[in-house]
Amino acid sequence: MSAHAKIPVWPNRPSGTGPHVLSVAQVLSALDTDARSGLSEAEAAQRLERFGTNALATEKPVPAWRKFLSQFTNILVLLLLAASLVSATLWLYERDSALPYEAMAIFTIVLLNAVMGYVQEAHAEKAVAELREMSAAHANVVRDGERREVAATELVPGDIVLLEEGDTIPADGRVIESTLLQAAEAALTGESLPVAKDTTAIAAEAALGDRHNMVFSGTALTYGHGRAVVTATGMHTEMGHIAGMLQAAPQETTPLQKELDRVGKLLGLIVVLIAVAMIGTILLVEEVNGFAAIFDVLILGVALAVAAVPEGLPAVVTAVLSLGVQRMAKRYAVVRHLAAVETLGSASVIASDKTGTLTKNEMTVRVLITASGRVSFTGTGYAPQGEIMHDGGPIEGPLRSELVRALTAADRANNAALQEDGGRWTVQGDPTEGALIVAARKAGLESEALEARFARVAEVPFSSERKLMTTVHTDTERQEHLLALTKGAPDVLLGHCSHELVGKQARALTDKRRAEILEQNERLAGEALRTLAVAFRSLPRSYGGADEIDGAIEKDLVLLGLIGMIDPPRDEAKDAVGRARSAGIRPLMITGDHPTTVAVIAAELCISSEREAVTGAG
Repeated sequence: MSAHAKIPVWPNRPSGTGPHVLSVAQVLSALDTDARSGLSEAEAAQRLERFGTNALATEKPVPAWRKFLSQFTNILVLLLLAASLVSATLWLYERDSALPYEAMAIFTIVLLNAVMGYVQEAHAEKAVAELREMSAAHANVVRDGERREVAATELVPGDIVLLEEGDTIPADGRVIESTLLQAAEAALTGESLPVAKDTTAIAAEAALGDRHNMVFSGTALTYGHGRAVVTATGMHTEMGHIAGMLQAAPQETTPLQKELDRVGKLLGLIVVLIAVAMIGTILLVEEVNGFAAIFDVLILGVALAVAAVPEGLPAVVTAVLSLGVQRMAKRYAVVRHLAAVETLGSASVIASDKTGTLTKNEMTVRVLITASGRVSFTGTGYAPQGEIMHDGGPIEGPLRSELVRALTAADRANNAALQEDGGRWTVQGDPTEGALIVAARKAGLESEALEARFARVAEVPFSSERKLMTTVHTDTERQEHLLALTKGAPDVLLGHCSHELVGKQARALTDKRRAEILEQNERLAGEALRTLAVAFRSLPRSYGGADEIDGAIEKDLVLLGLIGMIDPPRDEAKDAVGRARSAGIRPLMITGDHPTTVAVIAAELCISSEREAVTGAG
């Protein structure tokens, strides 16, 4: 490999030539690297010198003295400084007091105003710097054929990065190996669900969220493991592209700054007019002779003009804005510049992201439909707290039996884990699988009891081709059988089912019943719910060892039910939307999710009652 090879900088190329449209071999060849041995340390060092560190560009630090002097650039402040200078000059001429108290008072007010602004902005910049330190610091790569941990800033195009569940992606890369790899890309695309990643090339016109063979800097892996070759670092990544647009955005003057500038210019004009008017009037009506008398008149006119300057105004404005910044800080909002607080009060439209902002970015089961009816789940997020309700009355008899069997299958055919830390519930693994565990806990199904009865002996992992996942378990109450539990896309899983559970009995599925189930699935989708089906099958104990179990067992299944889930709105979001509306602010929701989902969430939050969404194409 040669440091002088023409290594491409992908984002700067036309979209049709990006790494997502090329095969793995083509991408590796273009980057002059090897999938197994990676780059050599010497090559990596040369590329680091050529491409620079893998970090977003930051503004050149401004010296503290310049930050302090910037507090004196307001026209009104400059007018006060001029007034202080004039007042000091008058004192030097008249010597009517021991010290120039008026000049000192005005200058002290201006100085305190500058100190307040400087200290407040320094605190904000310190908070921003601390936030930057929270980003991923290291990456696991292959160099010289060995696995090594390097600083994320030292990654270069061509590096082979090892991807593991829970990792934060340190740079943009083309996936070259994937074992059930999934990434949460909500921070970049707004998509609330993890995206499955594979190695196949895709169409040139694919949108960012549809590039399933790419991983992007700043996103996180939620499941699986694999490898990727780095295609872009630093400002050349998709996150860097966004950062560049933000830095290129012109600095706009806030309404308050514009008003203070207008007031400053107006006062300056008034001060000059007062001085001219007073001096002119005195010279016209009084007989003024000699230089000393004329100078006294000039001093009097200037003194009256200085008296018209409101020296307390800048200090009052700064104090009020500082109080606003402190109130925002108590709500965990970092405001870097004082004037930005006032801008919030001038807003007439709030455009908010959906995923993670208006919603929890936590999947929650809302509905379960079985052969005997439909039940609803209350509660949001991953806390196993909520009720299960049935419109037709109590959940008992066949419906209760079907509910328990369906949620048991959903809980066991699952690789996620529900965890509590200081009263906060989180999910380790896929958010969808975590939601299923929470639903089972709401139904009173405890993990320890289920684990004790249904020990897993094998797994047929989920694949994007099959759209199914199956786990095989022993059953302490039926030791002569193994139990296969399957979950997956309803339209796919239904094709593998020959029966449906009704109460405790399996009933053969008819064409009419299949059509009804598909119609129920469509209705759930119309409610903006992501749907999942669960099923089971008994296997003879002698079916075979774990190594012999594969997708062939996913046939003659017994359908247990349909599960509908959603990323629910935050509890406080609806109240915030209501307060914004009462303040005359129009709330908008912008997201990359499906229009049906967007319309339902907007209706729940009272953003829109018409359940309509405008797409980019429309």
